[in-house]
Amino acid sequence: MEIRQFAPDDTEAVDRYVEVENDVRAADSPWEHPLTRHEAQGIFAYGWDLEPSRPSLAVVGTEIVAVGDYSISDYDNLHLAWISVHVHPEHRHRGHGSALLAGLVDQVRATGRTSVGTDGWESESTSAFAAHHGLQRKAYEVNRRQVLAELDWAELDRRYDEARAAASSYELLRQLGRTPDEDLEAVALMVSAINDAPTDDLDIEDEVFSPERVRAYETAHEQRGITIHRLMVRHRETGELAGQTVVGVDQERPHIAEQHDTSVVAAHRGHRLGLLLKLEMNRWLRESQPQLETIDTWNAESNDFMISVNEALGYRVMGRALAFQKSI
Repeated sequence: MEIRQFAPDDTEAVDRYVEVENDVRAADSPWEHPLTRHEAQGIFAYGWDLEPSRPSLAVVGTEIVAVGDYSISDYDNLHLAWISVHVHPEHRHRGHGSALLAGLVDQVRATGRTSVGTDGWESESTSAFAAHHGLQRKAYEVNRRQVLAELDWAELDRRYDEARAAASSYELLRQLGRTPDEDLEAVALMVSAINDAPTDDLDIEDEVFSPERVRAYETAHEQRGITIHRLMVRHRETGELAGQTVVGVDQERPHIAEQHDTSVVAAHRGHRLGLLLKLEMNRWLRESQPQLETIDTWNAESNDFMISVNEALGYRVMGRALAFQKSI
């Protein structure tokens, strides 16, 4: 097998990657939205916050039998890399996944990382592959989707009124796109509340957020063609930012969106702010993005609070994923 790394501007390689990835999704997770060239190029050029993943094609003869990538961060978790391995359905059970994984692990070792993580949709084959390579199951994650046409707005309005009453000491702030420079430090401090979300048994450290990282996140998504809607709550008496929810709307396919972060600062919990933020976001998107059809979100299966909020807002389970990790 030849493992060919490629750059985001290598359009032919990107297209081949997209073809394989979409065949994998059709076989394993048909509810997933297809990957597009534009989306893939954005991920490979800008990543989540200007730390893009390194993609590869796995080639045997003239056939591309699998695709993969790895990603690392220089902000935190300097011991860790995340690896993705997807084998085309027509080329499975021939050792290609094992060969690609081994090649990507070698690439990761060269960066000085000492641990790798990976994930896959829950299945016997996913678990067997991980066990074969000494990857231990560390976490469960669930993909849910909200279909906006199915929302019971009368019920959501009732919940909204209740949440507003419980959060009368807070005001809601809408921010489209980039954070003003003077607010970056306060936003970075608020964003760090996401570290309280459960990570199960994964060997990971808290993420480190700085004003520069907040700006990098916004820049990366702007370059990828994703419109960021950041909704925050601010405590009226102290002026502190108490929590946020963020949704990105795809400009290429404006009928779909993804939930990014939802978190509430510990000192401000107990006022139904999480529910209020999510409800207000739905209201904002109904006004500003009337063409929007679906919003996808991910949660650790152990995150009971956020799951209860999402279920109250009509999110339904699409798929369950397993996360694995091992020392290298």
